[in-house]
Amino acid sequence: MAQEDLNPKTEDVPAGGSNTEKDPTDWVTGEEPMTGAQASYLKTLSEEAGESFDAGMTKAQASQRIDELRERSGRAGR
Repeated sequence: MAQEDLNPKTEDVPAGGSNTEKDPTDWVTGEEPMTGAQASYLKTLSEEAGESFDAGMTKAQASQRIDELRERSGRAGR
């Protein structure tokens, strides 16, 4: 099957997951600077956890750090 024939909307959903979730390391824009929304949320989570905030993270790094801090803070289920 040619690359242009692939349709992510009709492909099988990965086991135990969703085809709408993608590992941040696989994001096309993952190396771009984090968004303003990511920075704001990450800063809040960092302050709540008593940890430093790194404003120089990429989108992918920020997403992973947010997930980590949410998990540790108990916000992951919300």
